[in-house]
Amino acid sequence: MHFRPTEQIELLRKTTREFAEKEIAPIAREFDAKGEFPAKTVMQMGELGLLGMIAPAEFGGSGNTALELAVAVEEVARVDGSHALIMAAHNSLCTGNILIAGTEEQKTRYVPDLAAGRRIGAWGLTEPSVGSDAAGMKTAATREGGEWVLNGAKNFCTNAPVAGTFVITAKTDPEKGGRGVSAFIVEKGTPGLHVGKMEDKLGMRASATSQVLLEDCRVPAENLLGREGEGYVNALKTLDGGRIGIGALGVGIAQGAFEEAVKYAKERHQFGEPIANFQAIQWKLADMAVKIEASRLLVYRAAWRKDQGLPLKKEAAMGKLFSSEAAMWVTTQAVQVHGGYGYIKDYPVERMFRDAKLCEIGEGTSEIQRLVIARELLGS
Repeated sequence: MHFRPTEQIELLRKTTREFAEKEIAPIAREFDAKGEFPAKTVMQMGELGLLGMIAPAEFGGSGNTALELAVAVEEVARVDGSHALIMAAHNSLCTGNILIAGTEEQKTRYVPDLAAGRRIGAWGLTEPSVGSDAAGMKTAATREGGEWVLNGAKNFCTNAPVAGTFVITAKTDPEKGGRGVSAFIVEKGTPGLHVGKMEDKLGMRASATSQVLLEDCRVPAENLLGREGEGYVNALKTLDGGRIGIGALGVGIAQGAFEEAVKYAKERHQFGEPIANFQAIQWKLADMAVKIEASRLLVYRAAWRKDQGLPLKKEAAMGKLFSSEAAMWVTTQAVQVHGGYGYIKDYPVERMFRDAKLCEIGEGTSEIQRLVIARELLGS
């Protein structure tokens, strides 16, 4: 068992951190305040290879491992959750689903543009009346000659307002429940595909999220992603990888908040000395550090299992559950260490606190993670 990062991972962490600190950190507050998608820095992320990390080289990607993607997401999230969410959803969900279920022709056609950042990817699973019960989706797809006709609505689609490529799940056989769900690749500009307004969110405000409406949206038969009826199964596989990404996102947010708390505790003086000298503050920092390290190891283990081709449903859920709740706890304590200043937008911990909450909700709530873990433990 080795706990030493490879030279490649260390180099990736270094280059990603330098980019995040130089290009993302200075604009994070501005784009959060405006709730605006940071197009320029996202384009730079594409140029750096951060949007094509898990795509093989033959499809224009960097060919990185799941562990390397987790490290990169963590480093971006350390300075801004929104950029990390854009990156994680693009890599793990849209591109990830195409890599899992796509034909060689589909991968050749769609993945290079996604990997280079020429097109941003979005993924549609959740619906207005369907959240955790994804198999109960109402969006339907019917076959008409050489086309599929999609009708329905998807909610909370990350990257949708700026996406060029969508992966949409829909019922092709309503009588079969989850086994009657299929997935489709839908391109921007397809008649009948409508993107709603960018949601005004609590956190991750620079990450563009919206509803996607499908009204007699016709896609060619060859845009069926994977076999008919296997869309839900492939979505669950996609979510396993996606949960590693959200886990890494939680680790990064927590790490960033912790570093801000340490810095502030050393600078802030009360009663004639830095508050870092007070045991009450020291214990908070110690507990924060422990939770972050535990989160990191759980997430890295899940990523390693993915790279080894081992089952990872339980491990991905554990990493996502623990790291997301740890991120919420750590950012809460970071705000507390800052006192009144932690409640002011001039200090990054206020934004990090808001961003962390998404990790407990997106790609399966904490409650769903516990159900997944319990079922795996019980073999049900």
